[in-house]
Amino acid sequence: MVLESIMNLRIRASEKAKILASKYGYLPYMVERYIEILGLEGAIELLEANEHPLPDTIRCNDYLTSCNALIESLESKGFSVKPLHLAPHGLVVERKPISLGATLEYLQGYYYIQDPGSMLVAYELEPKPGDTILDMAAAPGGKATQILQLSMDRALLVAVDVSRNRIRALRSHLNRMRFKNYIIIRGDSRKINFKYKFYKILLDAPSTGEGIIRKDPSRKRSRTYDDVMVVATLQYQLLEAGLRYLADGGTLVYSACTLAPEEGEAVIAEILNKYNNIRIEKLNIPHQPGITEYFKIRFPEEVRNCGRLYPHIHGTEGFFICKLVKQK
Repeated sequence: MVLESIMNLRIRASEKAKILASKYGYLPYMVERYIEILGLEGAIELLEANEHPLPDTIRCNDYLTSCNALIESLESKGFSVKPLHLAPHGLVVERKPISLGATLEYLQGYYYIQDPGSMLVAYELEPKPGDTILDMAAAPGGKATQILQLSMDRALLVAVDVSRNRIRALRSHLNRMRFKNYIIIRGDSRKINFKYKFYKILLDAPSTGEGIIRKDPSRKRSRTYDDVMVVATLQYQLLEAGLRYLADGGTLVYSACTLAPEEGEAVIAEILNKYNNIRIEKLNIPHQPGITEYFKIRFPEEVRNCGRLYPHIHGTEGFFICKLVKQK
């Protein structure tokens, strides 16, 4: 059991890790993990990159307007906007005279305020007109609205979330961006008894949020290792549920805003070790490969086909993405 082995792992921080943790304000186990994954030099580059806030980025909603028209409209009001080369619909806002959530264009649904790495996930699902797609943790709506955008509102989205308050935000964004083909279900995705089998499922799993340190520096010290393992267990349970709902031949995209292997490769490895009909498909988006060894714990070699986004390499938040296919 991979997760059990990981759970029993007690990361002992080296002196180098303790020094860097003190300098940059992290819990020492986190820095030791970065050294294990990236080496000392790579870990320092990551820590340095996390000291720089994420750029302001938005995703233009080309269901309602073209990206060029949105750029022209915002720039006429004093914004400085340029394309985000990482994602086809992404834009970087380099200067903003007012809040991005206070423009007429925002209220008209012409864009969604979204971090750069987060924009990449839905592309791997390849939403098409006529698809029925399950989003297992849909609120507040970044990826849910993107799924409908990519299908030009001609897919049916089944959007599930457990939080009443977050569902309010989800519904607000779907209405603001003028999408109509969706069903919202409030509930725990682990416990819903779907009779229908989906060919496309998105699980943007709840995480410790270690990937958003550039936006929320408090994440440097807010989660103990035990907290990480509680979240990893929840992620595994959600992923198992998603595979139950997935049709033979269907695709499930799993993502988590994290740099922690416990919340990424370890969860996927646990699935591969239990199910012999699940394979990992290579990603099309820019990424670094998933890791296959972590503190002498080996993951299946296929986990390399998962993807990692690093702040110091991709200029994004930290992200883990994996595309699973259920074989017939």
